Amino acid sequence: MSEEKKTGTEVSTETSDGGRIIFADDVVATIAALAVADVEGVSAMSGGMVEGITEMLGKKNITKGVKVEVGSEEAAVDISVSIKYGYKIKDVCEKIQVSVKNAIETMTGLKVVEINVFVQSITFEQAQPEPSRAEKRKAAKEKEKEDKTEKEQPEEDEKAETPEPEPPRVK
Repeated sequence: MSEEKKTGTEVSTETSDGGRIIFADDVVATIAALAVADVEGVSAMSGGMVEGITEMLGKKNITKGVKVEVGSEEAAVDISVSIKYGYKIKDVCEKIQVSVKNAIETMTGLKVVEINVFVQSITFEQAQPEPSRAEKRKAAKEKEKEDKTEKEQPEEDEKAETPEPEPPRVK
């Protein structure tokens, strides 16, 4: 008999066809990560040192910040996130727990026994820096020039509408 590599967790020993269903841990982690991404107030998933290095090497990891322990019928999930400033952290974390639990239980049939949410940071939206005085003056001068050109254009259009008389032709 061939030896199988342990890549996932067996969920059910038998199906109606007599086979078995095995979920890779990454599948459950991906479901959890996608559920977290849909929650309003979550800025980003926060991974550890190894996940940070992989990202620097150019590899995108959708399960960044998600750790999953899957048993034969149950699952436990640890999620690390950054929350946007201005949102109630407790409410966002509760929404994450509900969303992840519903997604995993609906898609896999596993019972989710715990979802631990670790808030790693709060992120602030970057405000536009205030322009300096010199930049404000430059913008005002450019606006004045635009206004002058707009005023001059209608006068030119009026001149174009009234044709000038042709000079007499000499034979």
